[in-house]
Amino acid sequence: MKQLDILFIHPNAAKRIYQDLSKDFSAIEPPIWAGMLANHCLTRGFGAEILDCEALHLTPEQAAQQVKELNPRVACFVVYGQQPSASSQNMDGAVELADHVKALVPDAKILFVGGHVAALSREVMDKHPAIDFVCQNEGVYTISNLLQTNLVDKLDQVLGLGYRSGGETILNAPSPIVSKADLPVDLPGIPWDRLPMDNYRTSLWHAYPNNSERQPFAALYTSLGCPMKCSFCMINIINRQENEYSDGSAVFRYWDPEFIIKQFDEFARRGIKNIKIADELFVLNANHFVRLCEMIIERGYDFNIWCYSRIDTVKERHLEVLKKAGVNWLALGIESGNTRVRKDVTKGRFEDVDIRDIVQKIRDYDINVIANYIFGLPEDDHASMQTTLDLALEMNTEEANFYSAMAYPGSPLYGMALQNGWKLPSTYAGYSQHSYYQQPLPTKYLSAEDVLAFRDQAWMTYHTNPAFLKLLKDKFGDVAHDETLRSTKIILKRKILEERDAA
Repeated sequence: MKQLDILFIHPNAAKRIYQDLSKDFSAIEPPIWAGMLANHCLTRGFGAEILDCEALHLTPEQAAQQVKELNPRVACFVVYGQQPSASSQNMDGAVELADHVKALVPDAKILFVGGHVAALSREVMDKHPAIDFVCQNEGVYTISNLLQTNLVDKLDQVLGLGYRSGGETILNAPSPIVSKADLPVDLPGIPWDRLPMDNYRTSLWHAYPNNSERQPFAALYTSLGCPMKCSFCMINIINRQENEYSDGSAVFRYWDPEFIIKQFDEFARRGIKNIKIADELFVLNANHFVRLCEMIIERGYDFNIWCYSRIDTVKERHLEVLKKAGVNWLALGIESGNTRVRKDVTKGRFEDVDIRDIVQKIRDYDINVIANYIFGLPEDDHASMQTTLDLALEMNTEEANFYSAMAYPGSPLYGMALQNGWKLPSTYAGYSQHSYYQQPLPTKYLSAEDVLAFRDQAWMTYHTNPAFLKLLKDKFGDVAHDETLRSTKIILKRKILEERDAA
């Protein structure tokens, strides 16, 4: 029997990333990039399979045994997550599993691809001897070109590859990324039959309009990248050619709606209602998202969709078609309630938009809003963070995420942290917003401990606010109200706060 060419591995670090939230509350999302890369290889004639360790709840020992049994020529660890910044935190489980695989199968060839790897290719190779190869950007062509070799000779001809030779780490010249014209050929969707689709679940809040039924669930990209250059974001680092940080690689590509609708046809065939459109900015190019929505409407599908938008890309004339297509949630990056703080980190005309007016217009069309806020941006002080929390409480959106500002590798903020000597996470789990080891950034006026303590209290204040709980009960019923209250009983432990309190 012919040896399997490549096994795409999605590692499992849920417990360390989410602490006790991992049991019931965190989503378990299909590994989109693993699926797309697998399909790329399949259409090139290579044998490819996917091992989703998180969805299958595999321990490192169990996963390593599966790798041994499948015996691929290349074990490719796809280190992404539920949002682009999750790549760094997912390195935790990926590196642990790679070490187990190498101990069990010393001759295994291990390849890493993902945002963190793209940002710090040389560092990853130098720190982890179990890793044989890395991809310096999204890795599509690097992977298939590597598979055309015997994994030993002519490695210097594989663009975008990092490898070792004579004890030294070698980084080849960059590989091109997939152009928009080539997306349907070189990234032709996801082979859903190679994923454990019964094991995926969406977030609690996403399921509210679907009678709080969290399964089945699917997620996909309809576009890649983002044209914006926000300093706290690293999404575009996988587009890198020779740029050090993501703002130098702002590339936006999208599949034509006529191609993407085939994925939605497959969801409908499988009876999947809960769908996440994972694009960094779905509501951006009207020629793209409006036409896709129109085709969903024409087919009469009954989806429960959530997707991302910026405040300044939401137009009232598009809200009706979004709602009719099943977009029940828009995730909005509001970031800060303070204009000075927001202007310091965002690009574009965002500061000129009336946030309250846009949020109200969205809700007027019966589309729910999950608002995203960041505490601890460089210009933040206690007053500005309180302004942000006050704005969140005032708008009382159907859900809200509260983040601490982090210097994610590949983001301009990471470069700023290095220049200023700010303390960065000492572990990969330290990049997780919910982990015990989280290490956020200080601001010009506040310590990292001040920021994290404020963030955790802000989250609790919002989710126990009587006005918010009443909104959930009145709009979505008892399950939404009761499960949200249950989530507030899980108190995240924080190492840096324990150390501060013990001092």
